[in-house]
Amino acid sequence: MDRAQKEQLVDELGQIFESSGVVVVSRYVGLTVAEMQDLRARARAADASVRVAKNRLAKIALDGKPCASIAGLLEGMTVLTYSEDPVAAAKIAQEYAKENQKFVILGGAMGENALDVAGVEAVSKMPSRDELIATIAGMLGAPASNIAGAIGAPASNIASILSTIEDKAA
Repeated sequence: MDRAQKEQLVDELGQIFESSGVVVVSRYVGLTVAEMQDLRARARAADASVRVAKNRLAKIALDGKPCASIAGLLEGMTVLTYSEDPVAAAKIAQEYAKENQKFVILGGAMGENALDVAGVEAVSKMPSRDELIATIAGMLGAPASNIAGAIGAPASNIASILSTIEDKAA
């Protein structure tokens, strides 16, 4: 890899560190190519990404970025899982770490906040952006359905009262 390629890689990593909602650093010693492809496919499905980069270049790219706190985690065979959604990458990494003993989460960063292993686990348990949007949409729709139910209720109440009166008269 020549100097120009290294500079380009540092720029790419810098953009990743700048724009990601969360970055998770994990150790992947012993993972097979098939297992790594599985991890990448899961990440892609969740709008997250997985990147293996030289630690030295990643540390250079981290300089001055909000998530610079993860520089100390970049030792040995590390892989970065990241996403714009502040939860997606943490969920993918946490799920994969539970299934595969060779994939070990070291920590991460959410913006300027450094995350230890427990922090990554806590973030992974939070609802994703899509889940929050669905919850808010449901909350917005609930009053309308309650109003429709309230409007329709008197008619059904009148019908049951009339039915009761008719039964008594007969």
